[in-house]
Amino acid sequence: MFIMISGWQKTKLVDSIRQMSYVYSKVTVSITITTVTNILAFYTVTMTSCRSIQYFCIYTGTALFFCCFYSITWFGAFMALDGKREVVCLRWLKKPDMPDHKCSSLKRCFCLPFDSLPSEQEADSHPINLFFGDYFGPFLTSTKSTFFVVLLYVLYLISSIHGCFHVQEGLDLQNLASNNSYVTQYFVVDEEYFPDYGPKVMVFVIETLDYWDKNARQKLKKFLTDFEDNGYVGKNLTEFWLEYVQYLEGKRQDVNDKNTFITSIQFFVDFPLIRYDVTMSSSHEIISSWAFIQTVGVSSSTNKKMLLQLRDLAEKCEIPLIVYNQAFIYFDQYTAIIENTIRNVIVASTAMFVVSLLLIPHPLCSLWVTFTITSVIVGVTGFMAFWNVNLDFISMINLVICIGFSFDFSAHVSYAFVSSSKPSVNQKTIEALHMLGYPVLQSAISTVIGVCILSVAKAYIFRTFLKILFLFMFVCCYSLIFIPVFLTFF
Repeated sequence: MFIMISGWQKTKLVDSIRQMSYVYSKVTVSITITTVTNILAFYTVTMTSCRSIQYFCIYTGTALFFCCFYSITWFGAFMALDGKREVVCLRWLKKPDMPDHKCSSLKRCFCLPFDSLPSEQEADSHPINLFFGDYFGPFLTSTKSTFFVVLLYVLYLISSIHGCFHVQEGLDLQNLASNNSYVTQYFVVDEEYFPDYGPKVMVFVIETLDYWDKNARQKLKKFLTDFEDNGYVGKNLTEFWLEYVQYLEGKRQDVNDKNTFITSIQFFVDFPLIRYDVTMSSSHEIISSWAFIQTVGVSSSTNKKMLLQLRDLAEKCEIPLIVYNQAFIYFDQYTAIIENTIRNVIVASTAMFVVSLLLIPHPLCSLWVTFTITSVIVGVTGFMAFWNVNLDFISMINLVICIGFSFDFSAHVSYAFVSSSKPSVNQKTIEALHMLGYPVLQSAISTVIGVCILSVAKAYIFRTFLKILFLFMFVCCYSLIFIPVFLTFF
C-alpha cells in the first residue's frame, strides 16, 4: 500500500488512467514477487509437526492472498478516483476569480496536502523521498560509509551468532495464562514454597501382567527403582499400589497364588487411595495399573531432558510402560522446537529463493535476498537471548512472520535496483532508495506503532510478539542500510 502511494506521488496530475498505468508498471511486479513468495513460504511451512504453526501459516498465507488482491483492485480503484478528485480540486482552486491562487484555510484543508498549489505538469516529490535520494543515498554509497557499514554488519553478525548459542528453549507454563490469573498465582506460590518438586509423573502398565508372579513383580519394582535412580526423580517418593503386597505377605498369605492374590487384592482395590490405580476386567483380572513418581530439580530449561530420559527408561523396560503428565503436551514442543525452527527457515528461504530467481531478472539479486532472510533470522534469534525471550512455539510463529517481512523489504529494494536504468551501481542504489526508502520506513514505523498497544498486555504471548516485532526493526535497518551497500558490490 505504501509503495503504491509512493509511486502515485511521483506522477503528474494530468490523467488518473495514466497515473495508475505508471504506478502499476512500477510496483505491481515487486508486489507480485513478494506476495507469491510469502504465500508459498507460509504454505510450505505447514509441513511442520506443530499444529498451531500449521493453522497460523494457512491463515496467514490466505490472508496475504486477499490483501494483495484487494490492494491491486479495490485500493487501486480508490486511488484512481482520488486522482480525479485531485485534478478537479486543483483546477477549482486555480479558477480566475481566485487572485494569486489564494484560497481559504478550509479549502486548503480539504484540497491541498501542503501549503502551496501543486503543478499539473510536474510530479510531486515528498521531502523524505528527496532526503533518501539527495542525501542518504549518496552518503551511504561513499567509500567511508561503505567500509563502516560492512564493519557494522560484521559486528552485528558476531553478536547475533553469539546470542543464538545462548538462547533458551522452553515455555514456562505460567506464561500461558494472564499475569493476574489464578493459575499464575498458583505457579508463583508453587515455585516459591516448593521449588524442588516438579510434576508428578504417572507410569502406566498398559498390558495385562501376572502380578501374582514373583518374577514379574520384581521386574516391575526394578524398573521403578531405575526411574528413582534418575537424577530428575526423587528417591523413596514413588507411590505404587503393589506395595500392599507386603501387607499380604505379613499375613502369611501366598501372594504367588493367582486365586489368593486376586481375591485379596479385590479387598484393597476398594480403598480410596488405590481405587483408581488398578483397572480390573469382568473376570477379575488386572488389565492395567499405574504408579506415581515424583520429579525433582526440574525447570523450564530442563523439562526437555527430563521428558526424554523418562521416556527412554520406559522404552528399555521389558514390561510395556508409558510415562505421562498433563504438562507433557507442552514439554513435547521442546523436543522438536529447534528442528522445526531450522526446517521452517530453510524451507521458507528456499521457496523464496526459487520464486525470486524466476521473477527477479538477476540471479545474484535473488541470492542477496535469500542471504538477507538468513541474516535477519539469525539476528532476531540471537538478540532474543539478550531480551530474555525463549525459543518456543510462540516465538517460532513470530520468526515465521519476520521471514516474510525480511523478504518484502529486501525484495522491493533489490528489484528497484535491478530495474533501474542508471549506468552505475551507486546511481542504481540511490534511485532505489529514492523510490522505496520512504515506503519501507513507513511500513516499519506503522507496524511498530500498531503493536505498541501490546506493551500494556498482561499475557506473555502478546508481550513476546511485541518484543520480536521490535527486533523486526533490524529488518528495516537491513533493507535501508545493509542491502543497498551490498548491492553496490555487483
